[in-house]
Amino acid sequence: MVNENARAEMMSVLGDVREQLRTIGQLQQERARLTATASVRNKRVTVTVNADGVVIETKFSSDIDDLGYGEIARAVTEAAKQAAAEVARRGSELLAPLQDQRSRLPKLSDLIEDMPDFASQIPTPPTVPTSPPTGDDSTNSAAAQAEPDEGATPALEFSDVESHDHERKPAHGVTESSW
Repeated sequence: MVNENARAEMMSVLGDVREQLRTIGQLQQERARLTATASVRNKRVTVTVNADGVVIETKFSSDIDDLGYGEIARAVTEAAKQAAAEVARRGSELLAPLQDQRSRLPKLSDLIEDMPDFASQIPTPPTVPTSPPTGDDSTNSAAAQAEPDEGATPALEFSDVESHDHERKPAHGVTESSW
């Protein structure tokens, strides 16, 4: 009788797992189609990202030449961050039913006596920075972390260069919307 009850419970759990796998497949398809778009600086800069937060399209309005290069760069970054945050929010909303379904399933530790609860042992991932690396933070690049070799060639320095004002507005602008 105990074996029949255990078998029935196991078959029920397997049915729930199959249902969850179907749900996962459907949600993966839906998530893959997610995109989000954000516009900044009075809609002069518009960025679209895919479900992974990767920029897939950037558009500039016809009056983009009113902005300097630095302003355009900051606007693209700002719009990309906003779009990535939106697509992440929508992805979380999409996965909420799966999380609810998963919470109703028994844990392996509930089914097998003396089985540890592995879910509680999963480390929490660190927060990924959304600000640019700073020049004085040596953890930002692998090259900065490497020790220089004793016989290494010194870094190249150029003396015959022109300086460029990145904040200066362009004499003529790029207004092609497919940029």
